[in-house]
Amino acid sequence: MSDMQSEPEARQPQTASEAVVASEAVAPAGAGSDQAVVDLSDPALFINRELSMLAFQARVLEEAGDPQNPLLERVKFIAILGSNLAEFFMVRIAGLMQQVAAGVTERSADGMTPAETLAAARERAFDLMRRARGCLEELFEELAAAGVHVLSYDDLDERQRAVAAVDFDEHIFPVLTPLAFDPGRPFPFISNLSLNLAVLLHDPRQPEGDNAFARVKVPSTLSRFVSVGPPSGAAGEDGPTHHYLVWTDEIIAAHLDRLFPGHEIIGSWPFRITRDAEMEIQELEADDLLETMEEGVRRRRFGQAVRCSIITGTPPFVRDILVKNLELDRADLIEVDPPLGTSGLWDLVAVDRPDLKDPSFVPTVPVEFEDGASPFAVIRQRDVLLHRPYESFLPVLDLFRRAATDPNVLAIKSTLYRVGRHAPVVEALLEATRNGKEVAVLVELKARFDEEPNIEWAKALEAEGAHVVYGLVGLKTHSKVAMVVRKEGDSIRRYLHVGTGNYNATTAKLYTDLDYMTCDEEMCADASEAFNSLTGYATVNSYRKLMVAPRTLRPGMEELIRREIEHQKRDGSGHLVFKMNALVDKRFIRLLYEASQAGVRCELLVRGICCLRPGIPGVSENITVTSIVGRFLEHSRIYWFNNGGAEEVYVGSADLMPRNLNRRVEIIFPVVDQGIVRRLRDEILATYLRDNVKARRMHADGSYERVRPASGEEPLNAMEWFIAYHQEKAAAERESRG
Repeated sequence: MSDMQSEPEARQPQTASEAVVASEAVAPAGAGSDQAVVDLSDPALFINRELSMLAFQARVLEEAGDPQNPLLERVKFIAILGSNLAEFFMVRIAGLMQQVAAGVTERSADGMTPAETLAAARERAFDLMRRARGCLEELFEELAAAGVHVLSYDDLDERQRAVAAVDFDEHIFPVLTPLAFDPGRPFPFISNLSLNLAVLLHDPRQPEGDNAFARVKVPSTLSRFVSVGPPSGAAGEDGPTHHYLVWTDEIIAAHLDRLFPGHEIIGSWPFRITRDAEMEIQELEADDLLETMEEGVRRRRFGQAVRCSIITGTPPFVRDILVKNLELDRADLIEVDPPLGTSGLWDLVAVDRPDLKDPSFVPTVPVEFEDGASPFAVIRQRDVLLHRPYESFLPVLDLFRRAATDPNVLAIKSTLYRVGRHAPVVEALLEATRNGKEVAVLVELKARFDEEPNIEWAKALEAEGAHVVYGLVGLKTHSKVAMVVRKEGDSIRRYLHVGTGNYNATTAKLYTDLDYMTCDEEMCADASEAFNSLTGYATVNSYRKLMVAPRTLRPGMEELIRREIEHQKRDGSGHLVFKMNALVDKRFIRLLYEASQAGVRCELLVRGICCLRPGIPGVSENITVTSIVGRFLEHSRIYWFNNGGAEEVYVGSADLMPRNLNRRVEIIFPVVDQGIVRRLRDEILATYLRDNVKARRMHADGSYERVRPASGEEPLNAMEWFIAYHQEKAAAERESRG
């Protein structure tokens, strides 16, 4: 789909169709047959999973430092990095620590032991944290020049301190709870990801007594910032374009005497801990998975501490108290410049300065769905593909809402993975149940960090009489599929929605995903059988068109790749393009190496983790790996096969990772409409492959390099191109309709 070479500068401009249908391979059929046999299990051919994930986080940090991005969007990427690193420690670092503690020495595909991976991952993660602070300091300077002032409490003048004092009295003080630590009061529990102040005090009534220690939690219900207005004499700067903000924890630190009257405040230092968030769910021993998950969510708050962040200059006495009482290793104590908890910077991103953010846009609605058209009538006419967030999620919501009230709809079945706390899809399912429809829902309670809202929705659905199941023992249901059963005349017709994204109205605006709606009889029959296997005892070992993990997805995808190898050997037409979030599975990496050795042209768009090494002579010289990081989170999975010119495209919920292939219920579906196949090829995949603004090319050593426009080539940011394309397309359609 592109003429990408090993160096970004070598890319040549071409049309979308030329980029996709070009069938000449980088190497001739059978390439490498005269070369020495390479052991494709050699650890040198694989990149460590955790280090690859941290390389992705480094690309996120790059966006924070990119002056082409608006200032508050750059702050957003620091906030995203903070959240991502917190999850990395809660899950990945915690898991490595458990392996090391258990004495596990088994090496991963890349040849590293858990102890070696833990040491390397800690070092790189801590380096990212420090680099993020340096970037943030520069951003604060640029924001101040633009009128958004992030101030330290020491920077405030008398008038601003008076404003801060009023805010402290009215909004902050009432929700604070100081907790002492002494022989009569144990070290307080420190909740996961909470920001705290370690306070040293002295009682002047006991001049010979030891200093006392106390902890003050900064409640998460408070904003990280307080607006204090302009300093005295700053005429004209108290307007909508000027904002003066001070850190909430610094205001608390400045008023600790209110919390500890009669004591001398020696000093205070912020700290923040991260706890192990993995839950061990003994499903086989649990009578009720819902009850088990609720207990697991509660336990998460009490997990073992795996990281403690402190600011530079925290005294040894405070460090010792934290290490001892949190049962930390010294290696888990990370010293950085303030602020701590950069995920809290979302409160800064929310500042009302649209000129410092990406221009807003309204996702378009395909013309056939306008004017209140019935989604059933539209889908009967042809299959529908929506490319979010450029196209609206509303047609999907409308399908659920119409199904809930349509008297001809008999049943609705759906999987729910991450729907969020505001979930219009679930509200439609509740309404459908009240209206007497048969509603069957698989609510995945093991959707990490979304368990609580999922539990709440599961209870609400059960209370209304819906059939609710909580997944299969040992498997997480990650597929995105819904089916509406409708009586039409004397027959029954099924309408199917399958996609790459969750039924989540919030992330639909932030993630790039694909929605596919069809009434193809074979796909609908497959979906019925898949639902029966989820809710009942049906065992399905084969499907007509769908590939479903854990039974048929792996062998199905392997067969398609091997078919491409055969095409390459037969006529040199082997060519595949995969777009996914992550590539980890060793068997698939080896198979892609085999394809490359045979001469198959393999173009991989991998947003995050990639354990494959491209560009190795004799192994992967026909493979390119490109990562696109930008305004939206790339989340769609597309698998395109040239198939000797009779191209096929598969789309769905699964990445090529062991967990997706072996331990999840995933659905990959074929795109049966040839017009949509061409759209995926020419409009979507080809545009991503021509991106020379937000794309990074991966090298064999695991490093990434930004793709730059070649001489005479226009810059192309795929995400911005999609926005403009759909806006122009919608305007043209409206104009043609008069």
